[in-house]
Amino acid sequence: MILLAIDCSAGLCAACVYDTEAGRELGRAVRDLGKGHAEHLIAVIEEALGSAGKAYGDLGAVGVSVGPGSFTGIRVAVSAARGFSVALGIPAIGVDTLEALAAEVRDRLGAKTVLAGLASGSGEAAPAVQAALYDDFGQELYAPAIVTLGDAADLARKKRAVLAGTAAGRVAALAGGGLTIASEAATADIGVYARVAAAKGTAGGRPSPLYLREPDAKPQAGFVLPRREE
Repeated sequence: MILLAIDCSAGLCAACVYDTEAGRELGRAVRDLGKGHAEHLIAVIEEALGSAGKAYGDLGAVGVSVGPGSFTGIRVAVSAARGFSVALGIPAIGVDTLEALAAEVRDRLGAKTVLAGLASGSGEAAPAVQAALYDDFGQELYAPAIVTLGDAADLARKKRAVLAGTAAGRVAALAGGGLTIASEAATADIGVYARVAAAKGTAGGRPSPLYLREPDAKPQAGFVLPRREE
């Protein structure tokens, strides 16, 4: 089966075409955008398909990063995956950012317990972490949730977990040293999303965004118009 994986959960807009039977990546396209995923995603997908020598009609499934991460990017990617699922009559498979980060660590270092954590909220001093803990085989030991930086450090220290994600450095510092930082990236390589989606199979339900925190953007009260009385 030919699987398309897409990720817009962070600054990258990425797509990968993957042969699930051969366990081989056929083509990819990655753009470091920061913003503007909606404007570029289809072009990135078509570039990946072109490099793989495939067309939309060849796809048997689509995998998508569902977050946590950029609210806008996640909505764009999940909406696109659902659209392809309906239009092409293929299943869509959700992969969360934290499990992909943990899988990437195991790809590099072998069987390891991994705490994947993303800084929650804006600013370097944000005290909360969007975190999850996975065992040596990728099974979820602690489901994705917002925890304090201290709780994340305690959990990682008790499990002697390898750390991944944008919060890894702060978790390691608070844990008092001795923990391995495998990655401080905001998302995994797009090929990891493809492999995780392929391993999950197509039995799951329709992917939905995984939002653990409130959006940074808030309505400006000074511009809210008063309700008109009838």
